[in-house]
Amino acid sequence: MRVTRSIHTPIRPALSWHETWEGPDCGLIKCWEVGRQHAVDKPELAAKCRAGELPVIGWKGGVARPLQKLTRYGALNYLAEWQGLRGDDLDIDRDQELTLVCTRTGMIVTFTADLTKLANQTNGSDESGEAEHGPAPGVPEQSLFS
Repeated sequence: MRVTRSIHTPIRPALSWHETWEGPDCGLIKCWEVGRQHAVDKPELAAKCRAGELPVIGWKGGVARPLQKLTRYGALNYLAEWQGLRGDDLDIDRDQELTLVCTRTGMIVTFTADLTKLANQTNGSDESGEAEHGPAPGVPEQSLFS
């Protein structure tokens, strides 16, 4: 299913959670609208996106620095917000994966609707460079029930 929307379309009024996230677009329009709003509030971030960078934002897909494994998966929600930040029309085909290369880090990110690919990444690091599982290095793991 292809989700498209013109950049000239006004941002929608508040919708219910159900209308926003469980509608046919699965929240992609909302993510794109958030990106459009962030473009006004955070012009430096918008400029990075327009330059082809994939900065860290609220969805999996951004990269802060190059990682050992140069390929990773990102959420279509990230792609929608990124298109909004750039001032682009929303144009995402939920049935297709799209691969982009971050112009700053050289990381290759494939945006997908397949949540198992997002959940099963084994690159060992997240967007901030921290370990995906377990405590941060040097921080002992402690039980909540001492």
